[in-house]
Amino acid sequence: MTDDVPALEVVNLHASVDGREILRGVDLAVPAGRLHALMGPNGSGKSTLANVLLGNPAYEVTDGALKLLGEDITALDPGDRAGRGLFLGFQHPEEIPGVSVLNFLRQAISIRTGINDYSVLETRLKVMEWTKRLGMDNRFLDRYLNEGFSGGERKRNELLQMALLQPVVAVLDETDSGLDIDALKAVATGVTEIRNERPDLAILLITHYHRILDHLPPDVVHVLVDGRVVQTGGPELALEVEARGFDAFRSKVA
Repeated sequence: MTDDVPALEVVNLHASVDGREILRGVDLAVPAGRLHALMGPNGSGKSTLANVLLGNPAYEVTDGALKLLGEDITALDPGDRAGRGLFLGFQHPEEIPGVSVLNFLRQAISIRTGINDYSVLETRLKVMEWTKRLGMDNRFLDRYLNEGFSGGERKRNELLQMALLQPVVAVLDETDSGLDIDALKAVATGVTEIRNERPDLAILLITHYHRILDHLPPDVVHVLVDGRVVQTGGPELALEVEARGFDAFRSKVA
């Protein structure tokens, strides 16, 4: 890989769900080590893009390409994408009864690293290191995945996965959704801690609020309206969105 190859590149992406086109030619690129924010109103296609990036089979790519470190991953299934280093932090993480957090992480790390005999002890030691760094309670490790977790606990559990799986690109789909100000600050601090450990990590942060960007300043901001990126700029673009609203950008849709 050369320095000018983005960690994540979305090229003229068109995607549909149930026969209805949602994404109408999305173009963006996130270099290694950079945090890009993708902002847009409800229904603009933000979560559709997140689902398409991770290969949700309910979404059909009808044109364009997705590239990870220059490799076209458009045809790969979700497991292969994750194994290559693409991570999605869900807006609404699902409960998985019967699967403990520790066992889930053990299996996920094994797939990501290719080490099939990754032990419970090795996993627990790594997890305990990161729970301490993320300000989490170790007791949740033996609970079932997200079962009975608060919104803040679910989001920090996603960050724990992101830290341990060491992705190339992390897509955070409305991580700020449903969080109070204290939980939001805790999540932002966790993201910063992971970035400090892994400065080459590329992040695409999807949101429709400016507030998380106060804690995680972006390098670049993209505005998504009606399935297209209609404007790209620096951090000041997020302030313009906050001041003018998304309707001010609708005239830019071709």
